[in-house]
Amino acid sequence: MAKEKKQPRPKADTPKGFRDYFGADVTERKQMLDRIAEIYHRHGFDPLETSAVETVEALGKFLPDVDRPNAGVFAWQEAEVPGIGQGGGGAGDWLALRYDLTAPLARVAAQFRNDLPSPYRRYAMGPVWRNEKPGPGRFRQFYQCDADTVGSASVAADAEICAMLSAALEHAGIQRGDYLIRINNRKVLNGILEAMGVTEGPVSDDVLRTIDKFDKVGEAGVRQLLTTGRKDDSGAEIAGVGLAPEQADPVIAFLTSKGADNAATLANLRAAVGASEIGAEGVDELAQIADMLTAMGVGEDCAVIDPSIVRGLGYYTGPVFEAELTFEILDEKGRKRQFGSVAGGGRYDGLVERFTGQKVPATGVSIGVDRLLAALRAKGLMGGQEHGPVVVTVMDRDRMGEYQAMAAELRAAGIRAEVYLGNPKNFGNQLKYADKRQSPVAIIQGADEAARGVVQVKDLILGAKIAAEASHEEWKAQPAQTEIARDGLVAEVRRILG
Repeated sequence: MAKEKKQPRPKADTPKGFRDYFGADVTERKQMLDRIAEIYHRHGFDPLETSAVETVEALGKFLPDVDRPNAGVFAWQEAEVPGIGQGGGGAGDWLALRYDLTAPLARVAAQFRNDLPSPYRRYAMGPVWRNEKPGPGRFRQFYQCDADTVGSASVAADAEICAMLSAALEHAGIQRGDYLIRINNRKVLNGILEAMGVTEGPVSDDVLRTIDKFDKVGEAGVRQLLTTGRKDDSGAEIAGVGLAPEQADPVIAFLTSKGADNAATLANLRAAVGASEIGAEGVDELAQIADMLTAMGVGEDCAVIDPSIVRGLGYYTGPVFEAELTFEILDEKGRKRQFGSVAGGGRYDGLVERFTGQKVPATGVSIGVDRLLAALRAKGLMGGQEHGPVVVTVMDRDRMGEYQAMAAELRAAGIRAEVYLGNPKNFGNQLKYADKRQSPVAIIQGADEAARGVVQVKDLILGAKIAAEASHEEWKAQPAQTEIARDGLVAEVRRILG
């Protein structure tokens, strides 16, 4: 009989494009999100948790290639399962892990439109998945933190989102002066296209893509790309859109209309849109947002009208905004650079219509969770050394109940504590475990201490400092270890932690 071939052991590797989060990463992210959620809650927004799985049909607007429903997302086709009732995602349908938090909101707003208040304010925080090629800092699973208002066409909703974003950044730890929310309006750009004589279609899309390169190629580069084309840094020829030189003028006027303050910027934008009604409407909306932000205490040191915000304008239908952190950090080569964008959003009035056939206005913002957390760490507001639990060591297995009682007493006092549950035979291993856990304190009680009603409390932080700095005689004196009465355990641990 042939010998059965052994199955190879599975590799203990994280899948490519994914990562694991340990202690401090999880704790700090939760702390940051809790602070942001507190601000959203104060503004009357309700939390919403949607399923991680949606039908591909619901996510269709966000797929890069609708002919291949699994492109860009992690998707699978449902098989027939006997005895399972049909509903959303029946046999033969495509399901996918959610791509972002906005598409599920649109589905919820349509599905529960008769039950939800209108406008409906909600915030959502959680992981999303994208089946894209991973790279440095680019993962297939990451966290998003969104807040949206569905059902209000008023620009007051857009202004409220911007003010709430300002408050959330500050409550998370970013100080005024270290961030700037920049605001633009898709309607203004539509007015510019109208002034150029460019209607919707391929040429309009080309113009939008060209405008998006303003930060990289500047005014002259944009003008070249809109007209005859230009050479890139490598010398390669890049074809232009083919517009006449005078057609490019409104775009340049638009992109260079940022003034010394909001009033000057708005005046420049009015001149840029000319006689376009939709353009004038967009400028009026920006003026209203600026006035409302001032009324809510958000000045131009926090939020400004800025026509250079054009990223993603093809998706939005009205005001758009982006939060940028303005302080400098050092990159991996030690060079100074600004931290950059950590949040963005705007008005998207066509999303829920996919489900209902009726226009449902909506506006919202999404905070890049990992980027904001990295910014807080760069400012020294997160990422400090985190202490582990107090470790109650075990000197006598038969007295495990008493050790557990000590840990329970510390927990009842609000102190993180645990009993060592490994093999207690080697006491040195217990202290090594406490060091690995970054424990601040170890509790020691053998039979002799128990008989005398005392415990030994070892200050591990002080002990490590003495071991590194003190003389051998000072170290032998054990100043980091104190014997106290058993009933003084909590007070002594509090003193050390304090």
